Amino acid sequence: MNYRRFGNTELMVSEIGFGAWAIGGTAQVGGIEIGWGPSDDELSIKALNTAKSSGINFFDTADFYGLGHSETLIGKTFPNDQQILVATKVGQRVGKNGNIETNYSKAYILEACERSLRRLKRDYIDYYQFHVARVQDLKAGECIEAMEILKEQGKIRYWGSSLITFAPEPEAQLLMGENRGQGFQLVFNLINQLALPLIRQAASKEYGIIARMPLQFGLLSGKIKPDKVFPKTDHRSNRLSPALISKVLEILKQKVEPLAEKHNTSLSSFALSYILSYPEISTVIPGIRTPEQVLLNTQGLVKLSLEDRDYLEHLANSDWKAVLDIMHQLG
Repeated sequence: MNYRRFGNTELMVSEIGFGAWAIGGTAQVGGIEIGWGPSDDELSIKALNTAKSSGINFFDTADFYGLGHSETLIGKTFPNDQQILVATKVGQRVGKNGNIETNYSKAYILEACERSLRRLKRDYIDYYQFHVARVQDLKAGECIEAMEILKEQGKIRYWGSSLITFAPEPEAQLLMGENRGQGFQLVFNLINQLALPLIRQAASKEYGIIARMPLQFGLLSGKIKPDKVFPKTDHRSNRLSPALISKVLEILKQKVEPLAEKHNTSLSSFALSYILSYPEISTVIPGIRTPEQVLLNTQGLVKLSLEDRDYLEHLANSDWKAVLDIMHQLG
């Protein structure tokens, strides 16, 4: 495993991190599925331990994943383990009416941090993130004040924001303009490269960058077929249509597989390798729920040439554009 510095912080993070959304298990809020279907806690703990043994030291979760269950599993597996780095998020919760709501008030963030620390069984959180806070939340100022208070109290080491999928710039520009926070988490993969200019700008200002959804809900592995039926408890049941899956498989077969084969690696490893070809990116966090997935995501990584990278950037502006438009419509 290779490690990279997270922006201008002291954190040295594994190039491949552990995306811990799926291990949160089944959860529904206001009739909306917010999980990846049922999970097996015993298997999840094995996956977490396998990840650490494989050199992964960066574990990304949120208090909303499984409504706290993902954090609880990490705390159970690694109680106050200083050899790993834990990133979690705050801001989304179940409202009084039972629906999803956001809360970025100072009081809520301070209270939520305490709850996360108890679930994680840690004295501090290495990297605390707003869970897709918007410009109005940041301008109100309470959430930023809360983060600075928590940092002064030693309850968090660094903080930043997880940005929305299709238009991450406004919030990032606001925080960079005020020199606030130490990092950003955003979507970046072979299909969705909208954030590339932002990644380069943020890295030039010494922000750490976490790339999420590197396999685009598993589509870029090439293993999801058009007849795949996702259980209703899996949020992908509303996001991945047969037409979308077919289009992705077509482009992979014609335009990406030949290059992956040239490098003698799998589509998944090739997709991860592409993201890591950008030195501006600190870590990539594929979703993991089994020991086998740990191995699949940490083996077979290859070094791409600038020519390879230019070709894949071009595909984002040509072949993948129609796919991205469909994804935007599906949400």
